[in-house]
Amino acid sequence: MLTTLRGCSYSVVLGRAVKTEFLALGTLVGTAALSYAAASGGSKEAPKTSLQEVKDAVKIDSSSKEEEDFIKTFIAEAEKESKH
Repeated sequence: MLTTLRGCSYSVVLGRAVKTEFLALGTLVGTAALSYAAASGGSKEAPKTSLQEVKDAVKIDSSSKEEEDFIKTFIAEAEKESKH
């Protein structure tokens, strides 16, 4: 409910008369505070890259140590070539 008393506009909030200027300022300050809080967020540790996740998840099944070493060197060389 908006009323005018002594040249100023008032609204009734919880049974009390509040100037509309205070309502406007409260709305602006509240909006700014909420947007700042939402934008700041929390600090999180950077997630692993998908390549690193795949390397950790994939197990190399080989019949001998030589075969496992060959696979690892092949993967390392392929990664070097893909970076160029």
